[in-house]
Amino acid sequence: MTQAVISRNDGPVAWIKLNRPERLNAMNRQLVDELAAALAKAEAQVDTRVIILHGEGRAFCSGDDLKDLDAQTVSEPATQAWVEAIQNVTLQIMQSRKIVIAAVHGWCVGGALEWAINCDFRLFADNTRWFFPEVTYGLFVTGGVTALLTKQVGPQVAKELMILGERHDAAKAVEVGIAWKLVAEAELLNEARKLALTIAERPASAVSDIKHAINEGFHSSLADAMALETKATVSGFMSPEAQARAKEF
Repeated sequence: MTQAVISRNDGPVAWIKLNRPERLNAMNRQLVDELAAALAKAEAQVDTRVIILHGEGRAFCSGDDLKDLDAQTVSEPATQAWVEAIQNVTLQIMQSRKIVIAAVHGWCVGGALEWAINCDFRLFADNTRWFFPEVTYGLFVTGGVTALLTKQVGPQVAKELMILGERHDAAKAVEVGIAWKLVAEAELLNEARKLALTIAERPASAVSDIKHAINEGFHSSLADAMALETKATVSGFMSPEAQARAKEF
């Protein structure tokens, strides 16, 4: 059986590639399970600082593989397990101690778009096309985007994107804040690597703590956010590496 997800290490960077190019990397159970395993493996590697998620062939990922959808939704328990598997990838990305970069090109649709939104940095190639098809089908979004995206772009834009489900180009992704940066397709993976190496130069604990605090801050009160900040700041001040860097600066 061909691997649906391929991973490799390059110094402090773990590359995770969606690998069903004949189906535009559409999501089936094999891909979701192998992606979860690859993320878990990268998380366990102490020397890995940054994960880059990208797609083989002409697309990042075209969303659910509609050809395989019957196999995932044959019963309510099967459907429950399928959705939970998709949601588990969101938790792995957002709760990871590593920074996760999405390097997106071609089609990025539905659940895959939601995974991209879960990532810490999102680089979009200039040929990217994206949309939320779920409501048009009578389905629903995943990835926590009803909370995450609403707070990023505001409720009006979030409703526009999810309810109307229109197809958009890469420039629109930058305009609304879904994409962090727009790059030429030919330079996408090189730009992702340069960003990853820049992040890897920062102290690991400080980067992990700030990611955790920011992600938790989406949902927390001011008091909760300040408590997280206090704990992480005390930890930073007590770090010999942080003290040495501050004195050098």
